[in-house]
Amino acid sequence: MQPVLALVGRPNVGKSTLFNRLTRSRDAIVANMPGLTRDRQYGEGKFNDMSFIAIDTGGITGHEAGIDAEMAAQSLLAIEEASICLFLVDAQAGIAPDDTKILDHLRKTGKPFHLVVNKVDGLDPDQACAEFYSLGVERLFPLTATQGRGVKSLLEACLQGWDGDQAAPEKARGIKIAVSGRPNVGKSTLVNRMLGEDRVVVYDQPGTTRDSVYIPFERRGQAYTLIDTAGIRRRGKTKETVEKFSVVKSLQAIKDAHVALLIVDAREGIVEQDLHLLGYVIESGRALVIAINKWDGMDGDEKDRVRSEIRRRFTFVDFAKIHFISALHGTGVGDLYKSVNKAYESATKELGTSVLTRILEDAVLDHAPPTVNGRRIKLRYAHAGGQNPPTIVIHGKQTNKLPGHYSRYLEKTFRTALKMEGTPIRIELKSDENPFTRKEKNLSPRQIAQKRRIAKNRKANKQGRRA
Repeated sequence: MQPVLALVGRPNVGKSTLFNRLTRSRDAIVANMPGLTRDRQYGEGKFNDMSFIAIDTGGITGHEAGIDAEMAAQSLLAIEEASICLFLVDAQAGIAPDDTKILDHLRKTGKPFHLVVNKVDGLDPDQACAEFYSLGVERLFPLTATQGRGVKSLLEACLQGWDGDQAAPEKARGIKIAVSGRPNVGKSTLVNRMLGEDRVVVYDQPGTTRDSVYIPFERRGQAYTLIDTAGIRRRGKTKETVEKFSVVKSLQAIKDAHVALLIVDAREGIVEQDLHLLGYVIESGRALVIAINKWDGMDGDEKDRVRSEIRRRFTFVDFAKIHFISALHGTGVGDLYKSVNKAYESATKELGTSVLTRILEDAVLDHAPPTVNGRRIKLRYAHAGGQNPPTIVIHGKQTNKLPGHYSRYLEKTFRTALKMEGTPIRIELKSDENPFTRKEKNLSPRQIAQKRRIAKNRKANKQGRRA
């Protein structure tokens, strides 16, 4: 599993700035104003081929009320989800009473943490950290989140001992299906339904909120492994249990699965978190099946409204099969397997170079690439570059200038011709190297200029002789 880093601290100590630095994004809003971050923000980062999940939180002061209390609760939940907590303090403001309260809470939870002294720009790092040694922490990490100074040593300390290629448990076999979605959309109910009426599964282990539950089973000779993101109990106890859900668990399960089965609550409609999870599935390159749950009991007008919303908001995942189900009563659940099998088959399909090149040639013949500076972009041949997601590498000339709409046209053409369903397709473009440019690689700029000048003079002399 990926390590989870939670950023905690007082308001306006630079948590969101560090989050953006770790994830190399601008997902968290940054401004010189305390209390700007309210909900937990999740993102994925990479360091030395090791991926991790970062959580940005709102500030904690210890005397919140109203919406601030909700923000503090979100931060405390992030601490519970985390593998390691990054406790940020402000070097320029010094130690505040709230810092001591947060540190006491971290010590009570028993979570490993690192004390990060932010905003040391313009200060001597040793001098800036001297005051914070009074907190009783053995090692401090001075850094400047805005400039990235000190982030490398912090990540090295956080990820030390984690295996970048940590595999799923050995019992995982067959097609791995990650059942994910928002809280209380019916994930555990669906998992128990998919496992069968007669199967009794009890996974009631407190304190394992960061671990996904792997459940191998067989159906009609095909091996599957369900990766559940909530505790699974006996069917009779499902109603009595409040599902424990964390976004981290869904992200980890999706990363480790072959197929992501995303559950959406039909009665609540499509919300932003559903779209965020969908976006993460596409970025991860996983095959996708969407199940609209709690479809039973809705009248015709409500169903039409949900269908209309799906057509409008799910346009970017038009490759995924959408099912309308009732996990509680079992309606439509059996049909999910057919889509899961097809999505897995498409995601792991062997693609031959000759077949891909022929499809590319037909696509170019039907709709030629545009011209750039009077020269047409040439696409010569295609070959497979990987599976899950299927990656198609296209070689040609000026491919770096190929517009995005033409790449999407090629993606849809390959999908239709190869009869792929339920999986994203990645197109990689590679330009043929110019032989003249290749010869100049080992020359100095002066030698290159002299060589080009001689070639230009020869060309002018040749044209003069012809005249």
